Amino acid sequence: MEIIEQVTPMQIRAEELRMAGQTIALVPTMGFFHEGHLELMRVGKKHGDVVIFSIFVNPLQFGPSEDYACYPRDLEGDLAKAEKAGADIAFLPSGREMYPEGFQTKINVKNVTQPLCGLSRPGHFDGVTTVVAKLFHITKPHLALFGQKDYQQLTVISRMVKDLNMDIQIVGVPTVREADGLAMSSRNSYLNAAERRSALCLKKALDLAEELVQSGEKEAGKIRAGMTSLIEHTAHAKIDYIQICNPITLEDKEFVEDEALIALAVKVGKTRLIDNRIINKRKWS
Repeated sequence: MEIIEQVTPMQIRAEELRMAGQTIALVPTMGFFHEGHLELMRVGKKHGDVVIFSIFVNPLQFGPSEDYACYPRDLEGDLAKAEKAGADIAFLPSGREMYPEGFQTKINVKNVTQPLCGLSRPGHFDGVTTVVAKLFHITKPHLALFGQKDYQQLTVISRMVKDLNMDIQIVGVPTVREADGLAMSSRNSYLNAAERRSALCLKKALDLAEELVQSGEKEAGKIRAGMTSLIEHTAHAKIDYIQICNPITLEDKEFVEDEALIALAVKVGKTRLIDNRIINKRKWS
C-alpha cells in the first residue's frame, strides 16, 4: 500500500492513474477505523480499480467546545486495517499541507446545512464541504464513498457536487452496526459500560418510530413525542434533536404519508451520537 503525505505528489499520482485508465474511488476519513470505514473501502474496491483513503482530522469542522484535541487516533492500526480491506493508497496530509499559511477560502452550502446537526454545530458543514472539496481536487476521484449514518453530511456533499458540476459520483453506503444494533462510530470509544448500554436508546427510538408508522400513526409530532419519552427515560441520555423530514431537502414534515427521514442526535454522557432511518422507503421496480 502506498503512503503519500503531501498534496502535490498525491495530485501527480492521481493524474498518473487517470491517464492509465484507472477508476479512482476515494474514502475520506478522520481515521480511528471501525467496520463502517472498512466497508466503504470494500465497496469502493467493487466500483473502482484503485481505492484511495484519506486520514485527516479536520479542524474546520470542530466547534470550540468539541473534541478536536482528543479525537481518537490510531494511525498504525488504521493502516493495517485499510490494507487488509484492500485499499491501495493512503493520503495522510498534515494540517499545514491542507491549510497553508494565508488560507482563507470556504465552501458554504446553504439550505440543507441549516436543520439537524446544523442547528447545534454552526459552521460544521462549511468545514466539511471545504475539506471534502479540497480532497476531491487533490485525489481526483471518479467516485467517493460516504456512510449513510452521517446522512446530512451525505446530503450536503451530494448537493455541493451537483451545484458545482463536479464530475464525481457520490455513493452512499448503508450504516454498519454492532451486533446489538448500535451504529458504529469512532466516538463510541468514549462510552463507559453504562453509557454503552444507554446508547442503544437511539436505535430503540428509531424502531419505535417505525412501529408507530406501521401501526397507522402519521402525525410527526406524536411520533417524536413517543421517541422523546423513550430517550428521556434512559439513563445518561439527553436529546439534542429528533426530526422527521424530507429525505432530500431535510425540511420538516408534519405528517408521514410518504418517504421520510427520521434523524436524531443524543448526548450519552458527554458523547454526542447520531443515527437515522428512512421509513416508507420507495421500492423501485
